[in-house]
Amino acid sequence: MLAIGSALMCAPELLLVDELSLGLAPLVVAELSRSLRAIRDRLGTTLLLVEQNAQVALDIADYGYVMENGRIVLDGTPERLRAHQDVREFYLGGGDQRRSYREVKQYRRSRRWYG
Repeated sequence: MLAIGSALMCAPELLLVDELSLGLAPLVVAELSRSLRAIRDRLGTTLLLVEQNAQVALDIADYGYVMENGRIVLDGTPERLRAHQDVREFYLGGGDQRRSYREVKQYRRSRRWYG
């Protein structure tokens, strides 16, 4: 929070936030998420959020990108990303069954992104 507050003292047009939830308790992450939405809405500051917790990122975002091995493999609104089968399965925990890594490794599932 101190780093975000310090950054806001400069009245930025763009605020870069990297791994907001890393190592923090879920209650703290929820409070920081609310704060970032308030900053975006009240101050009109553009946010660029890099986050591995897809649920947190999609709750804040107006638009999102899914990157795999440094490549953008899917993009869209939070609603579109939440509705995508692979995003639900691999990032939001919405898979129907548990599968081993060998069944879903990168090269087998990469073609599913484009379509």
